[in-house]
Amino acid sequence: MTTPHFYPIGVPGQPWGDAERSQWRARQVRQRSYADDVLGAVERLRDRLELEAYGEVVYGDERFALVAMRSRKWQSHLPTVLVTGGVHGYETSGVHGALRFADAHAAAYAGRANLLVVPCVSPWAYERVQRWNWGALDPNRNFMPNSPVQESAALMRLVAPLRGQFAAHIDLHETTDTDASEFGPAKSARDGIPFEAHGIPDGFYVVDDTANAQPAFQKAIIGAVERVTHIAPADARGEIIGSPVVAYGVIHYAMKALGLCAGVSDARYTCTTEVYPDSPRATPEQCIAAQVAAVCAAVDFVRR
Repeated sequence: MTTPHFYPIGVPGQPWGDAERSQWRARQVRQRSYADDVLGAVERLRDRLELEAYGEVVYGDERFALVAMRSRKWQSHLPTVLVTGGVHGYETSGVHGALRFADAHAAAYAGRANLLVVPCVSPWAYERVQRWNWGALDPNRNFMPNSPVQESAALMRLVAPLRGQFAAHIDLHETTDTDASEFGPAKSARDGIPFEAHGIPDGFYVVDDTANAQPAFQKAIIGAVERVTHIAPADARGEIIGSPVVAYGVIHYAMKALGLCAGVSDARYTCTTEVYPDSPRATPEQCIAAQVAAVCAAVDFVRR
């Protein structure tokens, strides 16, 4: 449903310029520490995983080291799986799900699969509990050549030497109530277009690639997560967030055309997870556990 919606920055119907982006940036408050929550957790895994600094995000006097973790015993004949979290910094269980998977399960896959885990693609946004980066750009619409987004460009450089070698890529996300109350209206205001509201689904769902649908892979992930938390039902129109439900808990997006993170690896099997942390039926711990279950299911699927 397309509706007029008030947002406190800009003039309705007019895209933002530099002044409006500065106003938006001034509203963003640091609420947590990437160094403590992410880099500290990664450092504690140094004895089990190889750590790789793959770049740095710089905004004024703020600098964020970008770090990935990979299997120490990398073997070319094994299936390789890319795990990404924190492309949207506010989607907390994606970051902590990737970290929890690396801590609790990566060792069990040593000699069975190659793992490349990037727990927090967008650290500035993680600290501000924000969807966009410093420039009011969405990293998850900017995984494309000559990307204007530092975070997206850095991840693409990391992945480039391995592109085509990945069996699977699972990108960990959340759909939250603030998608409708804050981030959707902000995007509409930024772009000077009416706000199109979709209902927020109560439960976990996944996004498959329109151009490379892998229903068995998605079914395996849904089955594993269903043992941890509930799966989102379709709405009255048979949709989830405006997209037709093609299978239980599954919708499709054109990943490469939209510049989505899950399209960067050229993996045969790709998945964007979507956890609903605002559900009265799910705790923060369940949300993290759901992300971990999804990753384990993805790795187990390609190993089979």
